[in-house]
Parts: sequence; C-alpha cells; structure tokens
Amino acid sequence: MTLPTEPIGSIPRPAELLAALDDHAAGRIDDEQLAAVRDAAVRDTVRRLEETGSPVVTDGEQAKPSFATYPLAGLDRLAPDGVVIPFADGHQRQLPRLTAGPLRYGLRADQYLRAALRHATVPVKQAVIAPSALSLLFPPDGIDGYPRETFLDDLTAEAEAEIRGCLDAGAHSVQLDFTEARLALKLDPSGGVLEQFIALNNRVLERFSTEERARIGVHTCPGGDQDSTHSLDVDYAALLPSLLRLKAGIFYVQLASEPEPDKALGVLADHLPAQARVFVGVTDPIDPRVETPAQVRDRVLTAARHLPVDRLGTCDDCGFSPFADDTSTSRETAFAKIRARVEGTALASRELGC
Repeated sequence: MTLPTEPIGSIPRPAELLAALDDHAAGRIDDEQLAAVRDAAVRDTVRRLEETGSPVVTDGEQAKPSFATYPLAGLDRLAPDGVVIPFADGHQRQLPRLTAGPLRYGLRADQYLRAALRHATVPVKQAVIAPSALSLLFPPDGIDGYPRETFLDDLTAEAEAEIRGCLDAGAHSVQLDFTEARLALKLDPSGGVLEQFIALNNRVLERFSTEERARIGVHTCPGGDQDSTHSLDVDYAALLPSLLRLKAGIFYVQLASEPEPDKALGVLADHLPAQARVFVGVTDPIDPRVETPAQVRDRVLTAARHLPVDRLGTCDDCGFSPFADDTSTSRETAFAKIRARVEGTALASRELGC
C-alpha cells in the first residue's frame, strides 16, 4: 500500500471555459450554455486526474470564480472595496465588503462536489473556503444593526452547513483553504489576527464529531496566484504551532517551495496532534519546472525522517489556478506535476516499505 496522495484543489481552466466565461459576461451565451461548458471542463479534469493515477481527485475548481469568494454568488449586500491582499510581484486581489446582514451563503461547495461525483470513478475530495477568510468581509467600522458577533454566529452556522453538506454528499475529505493564516502574521506580527482566525475556525470544527473531523483537513500555504505569493517571507516556524491547534484530522502543508523544509518538518514533528495526518507538499505549482518522480521521492523521504510514516501523505503545495483568470501555469504543466507527485510518492512508498 502506497502513502496517500491528494491534489489540493484548483486546476487551470481549459481555453474553452475561459472563452465561455468571457462570452457569458458579455451576454453572448446564456447560463445554460455556460453550465454545459463548465460540466465538460469538470468531466475532462476528473478524467485527466484519474489518468495520472491519482487515487483521489477534485473537480479542479472549474466552476469557481475564485477559491475564496464562490459562496457569495448571487448576493447583493456587497461592495467591491473590501480587504486588499498584496502579492510579492506587486499585483493585488481584493475581497468584497459586506454592507448589510444577515450573512447567508449564496452557493455551497457540495454543488461542485456532486458535479464531480457524476464523472469520477475514484474518491472525490472537496475544498471549501475557511470561515476565517470570509470573516474579512465584515468592515472594521461595523454594520448598522448587524453586530460583529451576530455576523460571526451566522458565518459559523453557514460554514458548518457547507462542510456537513459535503460530508453528507460523500466527500472523501473536506479541505478548508486557510491561505490567510501565514498572511495574518505578515499583517500582524504580534499574532493577534492569527489567534482570532484559529479561534473562529475551531468554533466551526468543534461542531463535528471525532469521526467527522478525521475527514476534515486544513490547507496552509503562502498564497499562490499569477506565479507569486503573498507571505512566503513569513517564518513558517512562527505559524505552524498555532496552525496545529486547529481541531482537524488532516493538515495539508506547503513544503516544496519552502526555503528551509527541514526546519518546518521539525516543527511539524514537535506539534502534530495525536492521530492527525499531515500531507506535505512535494510539488511547487509556481515553479515552471516539472518535478521528476525522483525529486518527489527524495522530498518524501526527507519528510519521513521527521514524521511517522503511518501519519504521512503527499500533496501539491497549493492549487494551480485559485482564481479563474490565473493562466500563469498551463493545464499541461499542472497534470505533469500531479503525475510526478503520484509516481514519486509510489517510489518513496516502496523504499519505506509501505
């Protein structure tokens, strides 16, 4: 039996889907026509992931406008001038701002999961946005008639319902995307913002049983968009002890692009919760070079020197295209890297006697 290996989430959208998104925005095609192109992209993504030998697949986030804002689809209580996320290359992404309550998700991720399950012959995992990220929608100066604590109550309930819906629909696992964790330390080196994020995410995770949390994971990375990151310069060792206090059964940890992987692995080994499994990143979506299976194998063997093999797995550092308009990595490169991850994990498993 080989070590478990899973994708993180997004795969670059095919050219046909990107063109359809432009056509839909311009009114040249209708919702039904766009949905057909999206479904074809999901079907092709699942098929190609299975062809890499991946034992677990995702929908590649083909229908998400972004990994962060998809729950807001159709909502009208938003303004465009929310929190700005700066990346190292100078480009920015901006979240919307909530203008009135109550907060209700306009779309939940089990919709994407069910679409992928129609095409998959292997287990399907589902990525969801962490509630901590959506907490940034609430403006610093508040909302008249909608206290922040009421907003957090609503957000907690919505996040729980989304995760539970994915579990009930048959997700192999549900992954909370918590890319803002490392960014929090950049924005607030005191750790206060990070502690608020951890507390909010735990507020949701605590609503699940031990058995359910064994299927719920948390993903951390320094962001990955247009071949740039937002917080790779933040010391990972300052983040990981707090991250590992999350009451999740799985941790997906970016590592292939980490400047000091042994240092990070040491912290992981010291703080990994009992019974939790850690999937270490062994492919770097931002690096245009495709890893060889041997390189992946060596990264796995390095991780196995620090972590118990029976609690180890592999993943990609991040998604390959977290925003629909990100074309910095080609679809072909993404699948080649995933194939290298699968094959390299199998090589390491043989050497480790798994």
